Amino acid sequence: MDSYGLQPLDWALIVIYAASTIALGFYFSRRQASTKEYFIGSGQMSPLLIGVSIFATLLSTISYLSMPGESAGKGPVNLLALLGYPVVYVIVAYGLLPVYMRNRVTSAYELLEERLGLGIRLLGASMFLLLRVVWMTLLVYLAAKAMIVMMGIEPKYIPLVVLITGAVSIVYTSLGGLRAVVVTDFMQTVLLFGGALMVIAMVTLDLGGFGWFPTRWQDNWDTQPFFSFDPKTRVTVVGTFLATTVWMVATVGGDQTAVQRFMSTSDVSSARRALAIQLIVGSTVAATLYLVGFALLGYFTAHPEYLAGISLAENADDLFPRYISYHLPVGISGLVVAAMFAAAMSSIDSGINSITAVVMTDFLDRLGMKAKDEKTHYRRAQFLALTVGVLVVTGSFSMKYIEGNITEVTGKTVNLLTTPIFALFLFALFVPFATTRGVVVGTACGATTGVLIAFSGPFVAFLATWFDVDPQVFNVQLKTMTDAATGAEWITAEDPISFQWIGPLALTVTMATGTLASWLTRKKDNGPAPSV
Repeated sequence: MDSYGLQPLDWALIVIYAASTIALGFYFSRRQASTKEYFIGSGQMSPLLIGVSIFATLLSTISYLSMPGESAGKGPVNLLALLGYPVVYVIVAYGLLPVYMRNRVTSAYELLEERLGLGIRLLGASMFLLLRVVWMTLLVYLAAKAMIVMMGIEPKYIPLVVLITGAVSIVYTSLGGLRAVVVTDFMQTVLLFGGALMVIAMVTLDLGGFGWFPTRWQDNWDTQPFFSFDPKTRVTVVGTFLATTVWMVATVGGDQTAVQRFMSTSDVSSARRALAIQLIVGSTVAATLYLVGFALLGYFTAHPEYLAGISLAENADDLFPRYISYHLPVGISGLVVAAMFAAAMSSIDSGINSITAVVMTDFLDRLGMKAKDEKTHYRRAQFLALTVGVLVVTGSFSMKYIEGNITEVTGKTVNLLTTPIFALFLFALFVPFATTRGVVVGTACGATTGVLIAFSGPFVAFLATWFDVDPQVFNVQLKTMTDAATGAEWITAEDPISFQWIGPLALTVTMATGTLASWLTRKKDNGPAPSV
């Protein structure tokens, strides 16, 4: 197979796709004039579109790149995360959705105020804002890194690619609201899934069959046991199941991006169908992306001359974008690049829309700064969406300092506040004696736990550099990292605790300390408000 690189036809397809999404934003902006329509589509949207939209939001470019990179470079154990999806459905569909759908709210954090007061509502909303800003900055940065691999240009052009990707998403999201987001999410999912299938088909044709499917443990894969008592073991079967199940429940049950979409359906049954569709589509695409990783591993093992210095173990995240750009026919490459471009935008648009909803509802409106008329309120929402997008784009360049492949970097950033936010809802709904003081204590302890695990390597390096603490105390060693774009170097260390334990341990610590603190302070508060 010849190597092509992106040709004029490919670029034309990418530009056409970007222009069509902006046009869609203009179209929906002319069909709505209220903030309710802007944020939740008037509450009557199709469960099919909503389910696919939730999936597209949570998948994003991060997963589109990380799943093939993880299966090709590290091993297949993360695929077993799908075993947790039935558990996720039962917990969310029958434990959380009935409560949420009884309280038709624009912001999920309105539910917290009824039970725990305005302070906890603002705490949850603030944590959500921080989480989603970090999430979007990460995916914009990772999408830009993939783009430069596909375009064959130097890392110094990452800022330019970031600006272009972010600009298109910002424009059509700030114009069209949730309807534009949901419809484009559906389009993007089709492109994304089609691109993955195309890669599998092309590799199968090139190798003359399915010989690329691994039948033994590959030399470049990590050791991935069922369970390990060594906390720094990167991936285990048990850790994968727990981490994914906790993250999915916490995200779908406590994240505005998901709750907002459930609120846009007509009733509990529709919301459950949307959740089921999300999990089914997510399982199908995740399995497909892991097969893409296996196919890429087989292809580049058979054609090592195409690696061009890429290590199968260390640079597996680059295999997918490199194959797309250099080993697919002209035109097909453009469509698949558009799919990756689309995956980035599907998450940026959803994040911007949800952040705007929280700022408008939980801060401006709740604190008495609501606009005097509906038109001004609607225009303010559009302006906030634009502002949030600009903030995300400018903040994306700090992501280069976080170590690990895409799967690890995601776990260390995106998942950091997910479980403490969800714990707020658990306290409000299921701990009848929860107090404001107790919940604040639990949240602080849980968030601190997550940060210490996520950045345990840099923390060890800090102790070694400033306090002369031997890294061997933590059973790790120091190492020097280099920025590929600037050549700057910094000292860090291996992580003494795997990123897989961030969610489960943070949730456990939050609930344990928060429950204990609530019990100890229950007499100091005026008593809990009526349960929602």
